[in-house]
Amino acid sequence: MSNSSSIRHFLLLALADTQQLQLLHFCLLLGISLAALLGNGLIISTVACGHHLHTPMFFFLLNLALSDMGSICTSVPKAMHNSLWDTRNISYTGCAAQVFFFVFFISAEHFLLTIMCYDHYVSICKPLHYGTLLASRACAHMAAAAWACAFLYSLIHTANTFSLPLCHGNALGQFFCEIPHILKLSCSKSYLREFGLIVFSISLLFGCFVFIVFSYVQIFRAVLSIPSEQGRHKAFSTCLPHLVVVSLFLSTGFFAYLKPPSMSSPSMDLALSLLYSVVPPALNPLIYSLRNQELKAAVRRLLTGWFWKY
Repeated sequence: MSNSSSIRHFLLLALADTQQLQLLHFCLLLGISLAALLGNGLIISTVACGHHLHTPMFFFLLNLALSDMGSICTSVPKAMHNSLWDTRNISYTGCAAQVFFFVFFISAEHFLLTIMCYDHYVSICKPLHYGTLLASRACAHMAAAAWACAFLYSLIHTANTFSLPLCHGNALGQFFCEIPHILKLSCSKSYLREFGLIVFSISLLFGCFVFIVFSYVQIFRAVLSIPSEQGRHKAFSTCLPHLVVVSLFLSTGFFAYLKPPSMSSPSMDLALSLLYSVVPPALNPLIYSLRNQELKAAVRRLLTGWFWKY
C-alpha cells in the first residue's frame, strides 16, 4: 500500500505492446498533432490579420482555436515521448500540470461553444439587437468569463484530486493523466468529495447542453420561417459547422465518460480517449473552413501573401 506523499511518478498506459507499434503510434500522433496545430494556427493568424474578420463569430472562433491548440499540446506530447523512448513514466508534478491544463482547455472549449451558440441565436433570431447584445466589449467580457470560469473550474478539480490519499499504486489506465483514472487509485471513500464535484460538473455541462439544444430549436424555427430559399441556405450554412463541432465534442465526451461498464475494456477506453482528446482539435479547423467561404478566402489570401513575401 502506498500513499500520495510517497508517489514520485505515475505509470501511463502504453499505446502498444511492441516497439514497432509504438513507433507507428508516434507517427500517427505526430501527423494528427501537426495537422491540428497547422489548422488552428492558420485560423488564429487569419482572424488576427484579417480586419474584415473582426466580428463576434470569428472572434469566438479564434478563442476556440486557442483552446484546441492548448488541449492537444497538453495530452499528446508526453504520449509521443513515451512511445518514442518506450517508457511509461510521468512525474507527479507533470501529471498534476497535465490534469490542470487538460481540464482547463476542455472546459474552456465547452463554454466557448455555448457562447458561440448564443452568437448564432442572436444573429438569426434577434438580428436587430445583434450590434447591442454582441458589441465588441460584450464579446470580450464573455470570452474572458469563459476562460476565467475554466481556470477556476480546473484549479478546484486539480487541487482536490491531488489532495486525495492514493492507496492503490501508481499505474494509470490512460495514456495521459485524467481525473477518473487517478480517482481509481485513491483510498476507499476518500474520493467522495471529488465525486461530488464531478456530479456538479456534469450538472453544469448538462445545463450548457440544454441551453444549446433550446437555442437551436429556436434557430431552426426562425430559419424555417425565412421565405427565400437562399436566405434559409445561408442561415443553415452559418450554423452547420458549429452544430457539427458541438455534436462531435459532446458525443465523444459523453460516450467516453458515460458508457456502460459492460462496454469498458483497455482497448476501448484507449480508442475513445484518443477520439475525444485528439481528433476534435484536428477536425474543428477543417469543419469550419469547409463551409465558410469568407474564412477560406481569407486563408487563401494570407497564404498567398506569405508565399510572395518569402
